[in-house]
Amino acid sequence: MTLIASTSRFFRLYILSPEAVIVFFIVLLLYNSLSHVKPLFTVLQKAKVKLQLKWRGQIDKQVDKQNEVEKERASWQLRKENVAIYAIQGRRPHMEDRFNVVNDFEHTNTSIYGIFDGHGGEFAAEFTEKTLFKCLMVRLLKLTLGEDSSNNVSSIITEEMLEVDKELLQLAKANLEISGTTALVALIKDGILTVANVGDSRGVICDKNGQMIPLSFDHKPQQLKERKRIRQAGGFISFNGVWRVAGVLATSRALGDYPLKDKNLVIAEPDILTFDLSDLEPQFMILATDGLWDCFSSEEAVEYIKERLTEPHFGAKSLVLQAYYRGSVDNITVMVVNFKLKQLSSFGMSDW
Repeated sequence: MTLIASTSRFFRLYILSPEAVIVFFIVLLLYNSLSHVKPLFTVLQKAKVKLQLKWRGQIDKQVDKQNEVEKERASWQLRKENVAIYAIQGRRPHMEDRFNVVNDFEHTNTSIYGIFDGHGGEFAAEFTEKTLFKCLMVRLLKLTLGEDSSNNVSSIITEEMLEVDKELLQLAKANLEISGTTALVALIKDGILTVANVGDSRGVICDKNGQMIPLSFDHKPQQLKERKRIRQAGGFISFNGVWRVAGVLATSRALGDYPLKDKNLVIAEPDILTFDLSDLEPQFMILATDGLWDCFSSEEAVEYIKERLTEPHFGAKSLVLQAYYRGSVDNITVMVVNFKLKQLSSFGMSDW
């Protein structure tokens, strides 16, 4: 028997036999379940999608079949004065993104914009979106009426985020709810933009010169500051397709996630940046969940919206669908705030 014939016989009997294939898939499923290897599915899914798109010649082309995508996956959209939001469930089995907008709250020259990306279920994102906005509006109204001793918007946002996280953890423990969520909140008051970020949703702004200005920085476990904090708390990070806290969570900060919060491996304290809009004179602002940023860089997103700001959704819809066609396997939510519109005077920016 020749070597080729022997090798072929060995593969047929031992490698390609039905029993071997079944054992391989059982081991793969066990490994995926026990090791939390979510990226394994993600990588395979992305590869499949990219191959399909390349075969159809659709990669990086302007989306022409928007209705087809919307029929396949649930979508949400909102146009409110100078704000537009578009979101799709995408290739995920459930929609865990949430968003909210409050324009010119109680005529106080204050507007609030929020994006929340849930994981492990919808509960945390749903609770945070509703509760945080309500708490912020109460505090801001008290501040306007002189009934709040704090005169610092940044401290108000931080306090309310931490309080909402505390309430969320109490409910989660009582109901064995392990979900969590990112939180990206942008607040404009009297021409000052304050951006608070927990997690890996991201905000960017396009200034008067058409340049991209980052409004937040992703909280990733592999970052030196985050990795050091996690290790000091007695935790670890591991690489399973992406870097994860304790091999589970791909972001080092979030609201909820009580199993990881108990040991302080994940925290809810936001990073906060402030910007004077009279200096930036921005054209528009983008807030989006990481379903977008998996496929677009910050600079690419700004350039993409610059060319589509005159569309009904200020380019938000086109950007979401383009991310979908590029192969994003996550929920995708994009909010665009168009500062070019004349309604600027309604948002505390009439002095530009």
